[in-house]
Parts: sequence; C-alpha cells; structure tokens
Amino acid sequence: MKRRIGILTSGGDCPGLNAAIRGVARAAYEMFDAEIIGIHDGYRGLIERDFSLMTRSQFSGILTLGGTILGTSRTPFRNMRVIGEDNVDKVAAMKKTYKELNLDCLITLGGNGTHKTANLLSEEGLNVIGLPKTIDNDIFGTDFTFGFHTANDIATEVIDRIHSTAASHGRCMVIEIMGNKAGWLTLYSGVAGGADAILIPEIPYDINKVAEVVQRRAENNKAFTIIAVAEGAMDKAEAKLKKKEREARRAAEHFSASAYVAKQLTELVGVEARSVVPGHIQRGGTPSAYDRVLSTQFGVHAAKLIRDGIFGVTVALKGNEITHNPLSEVAGVAKLVPPDHQLVTTAKSIGIIFGD
Repeated sequence: MKRRIGILTSGGDCPGLNAAIRGVARAAYEMFDAEIIGIHDGYRGLIERDFSLMTRSQFSGILTLGGTILGTSRTPFRNMRVIGEDNVDKVAAMKKTYKELNLDCLITLGGNGTHKTANLLSEEGLNVIGLPKTIDNDIFGTDFTFGFHTANDIATEVIDRIHSTAASHGRCMVIEIMGNKAGWLTLYSGVAGGADAILIPEIPYDINKVAEVVQRRAENNKAFTIIAVAEGAMDKAEAKLKKKEREARRAAEHFSASAYVAKQLTELVGVEARSVVPGHIQRGGTPSAYDRVLSTQFGVHAAKLIRDGIFGVTVALKGNEITHNPLSEVAGVAKLVPPDHQLVTTAKSIGIIFGD
C-alpha cells in the first residue's frame, strides 16, 4: 500500500534540516511504497496549499546542504483560528489541505513553536510526527536537537578567534551567543572556548561579580577577559521584572545583552570592553558530521514510525538510543539549563563564573 507523506520545515533554519528530510525520504523508499509531498515555507504552505510532489532525485546531494530545500516560515501558533484580514481558520485550512492531499502522515521539522502546532494538529485527528531541530537545544525530552552541535562548533570557533584579538589588545571581549530563553549554546561554547565568565538566562547575574573577575585578572597581569553571554541573559534586577516589562525596556533601549554588559564593565572597571555579535552566522552553513548523523537517525526513525503506524509523537535522543515521546508531553515545554546542571558545576570547578 502506497503511503503519502507530507514534510515541512518550520521556524528558524538550522544545519541538518536537509539531512533529516533526506533520512525520512530514503528510509521510506526502502521500507515501503512512498510518495513524498514537500510543503513549502512551513505551516504557511499547508495553510495556503503551496506544495509539490517530490522525486527521488531531489533528495540526492542535500546531506551536506545548509538551510532547507523546502523553505521555512514562522507562522505563529497563537490565534490559530484566525489569520489577518482574510478571516481564515488556519487549523481548518491545514486539515483541509492534509485531506485533499490524501496524506497518511505529516512530518514537521522544527522547534518549540513547531511542536506546539504539530500537537494541535495531532489533537485534531491528523497523523503527525515531529523531528526536533533547534540550535538552542531547548526541546523537552531529547538530550540533543539536530543543529545544536554545528552551532556549538561555530560559536566556539568565534570565541577562539576572539581570544587572539583580546590577548593582543588587552581587551575585555563580550561575545553574544544565540539563545533568548535557554543558555545551552552559550554554556557549551563558553566552556569549549575557555571563557572566563558565562552569562545565561537561567542564572541571573550580578554585574559587580562579573566586574570582580575582570579586575582580578587585570591585577594578576592577565590583560584580557573573555565573557560569553546569551542574548537572553539578564541581571538580577531585570529578572525581577515581568516578561512584558522586561521586553518593553529592552525594546526601548535597542537592547543587546553583550553591549549592555560591555558598557557596564567599562563604567565599573574602566577597562576597554567590546561586544561581539556573530548572530545568524551561528546557524548557517553546512551541518557538522555529528548533526548529519543525528539528523539521518532521526529521519530514519520517523520512517519506521510511519511504517509501524505510530503517530502523535516526536523523535528524540536519550542516551545512545533514538526513541520518541508523545507530542502532548513535549509541546509548550521548554528544556532550560538547570542551575545545578553538571556542566555548570564543571565550569565553576575550573574557575568560570556565572555572576550568581
């Protein structure tokens, strides 16, 4: 029996999306009679019936390709019942497209927002399987998401390269790593890159404690300091604000976490502090070997789930096992860095401070 599989990528792009698409398709072709429907630009394509029947040749040569061959968008999952002035029920539109295409399953590749919408569609009776991608590594129930390791490699290289400039000029360099709510990428790259301080959203910092480190290094004839700061890092005063108050303050000040920290340190210590924002460089380009393997494993597991008729789940890595979790347990649950996480205690054991 032929199975028709719809695939879409939603949210921000990240390395490994094409490798995962390839993994699903190639495994499906091997396991059963399959037709793959590529849905363009995420859930927007499902809403607006923007899709195409894909051929086997389209999955060749994409293992190492960054971005996504299907395109992506950030169609919001809030207010799903109405969009714009057209008064279109987005959920109804997606269900209609799914049924008109005679899909046996919809594969959604994305982060937290994507999973929330995937769970909504699953609750509406569609056969949905999620694949967890995000450089933030903040999806509940999986040790790692694909895209994270590549971004970690890139962020670490940025810190490595900044080291030489910092040492040459005797500067305090504050490097802003992606991660608005979760600090996994800053934590891992900060440890790997030899940062002297790591500031993440989950551990609000006291700028005076960060300043003490900069001052102490200067007194010990260490003329430079490296600080890795997540874009969503906040000081203790900000942490006391409500979310809307904090967002309003940051918007009014054209906020950059690294620029803010650098400015404070210049005022407190008198050092030459510079901020560095590598931005979207961290999630672009070809996936690492690790992410190519993980994406392929995730894609193959999704094909096995289709073969076995298991839906309403998202694929996950737990230890050395590729498994899956119910979408209902993952949707809307962010995996944040616990303040007592082993890597946090490891970092503190070698003298890295978090400003707490």
